[in-house]
Amino acid sequence: RVLECQGLPIINGQCDPYAAVSLLGPSRSDAKKTKVKRKTNNPQFEEVFYFEVTRPLSYTKRQFDVEEEDVDKLTLRVDLWNASNLKFGDEFLGGVRVPLRVLGQAGVHDAWYFLQPRDNGGKSVKVEELGSLRLNIVYTEDHVFPSEHYTPLRDLLLHSADVGPVSASTAHILGEVCREKQEAAIPLVRLFLHYGKIVPFISAIAHAEINRTQDPNTIFRGNSLTSKCIDETMKLAGMHYLQVTLKPIIDEICTEHKPCEIDPVKLKESENLETNRENLRHYVDHIFRVITTSGVRCPTVMCDIFFSLRESAAIRFQVDPDVRFTAVSSFIFLRFFAPAILSPNLFHLRPHHPDPATSRTLTLISKTIQTLGSLAKSRSANFKESYMAAFYDYFNEKKYADAVKNFLDLISTSGKWDQKSIETPIMLKEGFMIKRAQGRNRFGMKNFKKRWFRLTNHEFTYHKTKGEGALCSIPIENILAVERLEEESFRMKNMFQVIQPERALYIQANNCVEARDWIDILTKVSQCNRKRLSTYHPSAYLNGHWLCCKMCADTAPGCTPCTGGLPANIQLDIDGDRETERIYSLFSTYMTKMIKMQEACGSKSVYDGPEQEEYSSFVIDDPQETYKTLKLIVSAVQTLEQQHTKYKRDKFKKTKIGSQEHPIGDKSFQCYIRQQSENSTYSI
Repeated sequence: RVLECQGLPIINGQCDPYAAVSLLGPSRSDAKKTKVKRKTNNPQFEEVFYFEVTRPLSYTKRQFDVEEEDVDKLTLRVDLWNASNLKFGDEFLGGVRVPLRVLGQAGVHDAWYFLQPRDNGGKSVKVEELGSLRLNIVYTEDHVFPSEHYTPLRDLLLHSADVGPVSASTAHILGEVCREKQEAAIPLVRLFLHYGKIVPFISAIAHAEINRTQDPNTIFRGNSLTSKCIDETMKLAGMHYLQVTLKPIIDEICTEHKPCEIDPVKLKESENLETNRENLRHYVDHIFRVITTSGVRCPTVMCDIFFSLRESAAIRFQVDPDVRFTAVSSFIFLRFFAPAILSPNLFHLRPHHPDPATSRTLTLISKTIQTLGSLAKSRSANFKESYMAAFYDYFNEKKYADAVKNFLDLISTSGKWDQKSIETPIMLKEGFMIKRAQGRNRFGMKNFKKRWFRLTNHEFTYHKTKGEGALCSIPIENILAVERLEEESFRMKNMFQVIQPERALYIQANNCVEARDWIDILTKVSQCNRKRLSTYHPSAYLNGHWLCCKMCADTAPGCTPCTGGLPANIQLDIDGDRETERIYSLFSTYMTKMIKMQEACGSKSVYDGPEQEEYSSFVIDDPQETYKTLKLIVSAVQTLEQQHTKYKRDKFKKTKIGSQEHPIGDKSFQCYIRQQSENSTYSI
């Protein structure tokens, strides 16, 4: 936490400072920056930066009591710079280096540091001329046991989705006892993602929350465990999706610096209001287009969660036809795209916070996109500022609402067809293309005919003309792969193949862009099919053999690996044991609240009257089941506490008093000795 500075030097009559924060080590150099504070040499920053230190993967082969390899070699560096408008760059004001080894395990350090000069070829600089910097540093350390130690607690957590009601599950109870829902959401999401169980868990807690919601307009408005878990999942699973969707246009906005201020009060004398509106309208249109056409790139895990949200919302509020859209837009627009546009540096879309003018432009864009995504019908109800309501008139057209609905339909279409419960199919794409006639005789003469193709989330069909009945229907679950077809097959460009169990359907699109769009969306809706192929034939089967590999059997397995379609699935470097250890630490920290929750279960079970006020903060739908789960959690946590105590005791026995690790006079070590003596665990 970079708090503040005092007495920074003033250069050429100005001081516009910012801090660059880095964690330096043998194999890392992570740099982050604060906002620029204008016209002050006593800036108040109050900004927090997180750096995570993880062991290398090879650590699993080592002894548990080996010390953290890199911590002692890492250094926290904070450099102060003056943001200059001159072409030769910003001026260095001074810096601080804090080796992590001095932090030890004491936890929190809050201190003032005198800024030090940079090594600049022997030029002398007086330290007192550089000013000082106040830092608050928090260092925490996780001690992680081998995997088998966590089995009881981990099993309780991973079975949370199967517990009825879900409010009696281990994961939900963690959210109830933690002071902040975010504390629980971060390790829970990482653990469930690691074991591939995030979708059923979020589906279960979301379904329960929707059933408790009385008004469809307030759905997912609070900072509940469901909202925090979905936010964290989108942050982890959707980072690449954000990068490929928004980064190019955000970079363009930050580079061009076009004036976009539309508030007449804030308008500069040199600016024209209509020109600014047109600039802003262009940017909003561009961002809106890239978002609403990005559905095929939305990660599968996010689509499956959105499918679950829309289904639960549609069943709960059957009288509201738009709730299936708003349940999804409240996350993808309001909690994903809009915040990323507003603060691109927090989502790794930009290296540091944009300048004030660009930041204002991004704020106006974010507000408009957020309102468009919410399918707002009344502009006056969504904007406090009259100039924003007037600007929104540009976009108050049916085509924008239709684009949002089509996008939300696509990203909330699940590939798990055994869960299909949508009454009417969702139309995803349609248009004329040319297909190679399949005919009854597989090896007879084939020809090419123009047909009207139509894709829904249930089936892929083609028709003689638009509006006529289907000549052929392919259920989505029968699509085994969608791949390009090499030109040599029929000497035709822009061809692709939809591979089915019995045969492949060969199709020619009107151009390469359309071919790519059809391949993307067909791959998207079929990528979770259980029997998807891993290999395919890139060329057609003609004249008794495959043109690509010359195999004669028409049933011969493919000779080329499938492209895998889209980068929809995520691979995260998550240590499941470490996340379970963190959850154990939270349960241990909030043990008192768990005991209160047990008392609340007894209170609700025994008394028919209103429960006591001190217990009213807990969500307890089934007191008996909740009590059983709490008892199992307490048992698992106590077992792990005993193992941690034994580890510390064994380590203490091996520690030499007066060593570099624990020198004579080390207060933390003396406190540990005193604690062990008072606990009478053993005598010293």
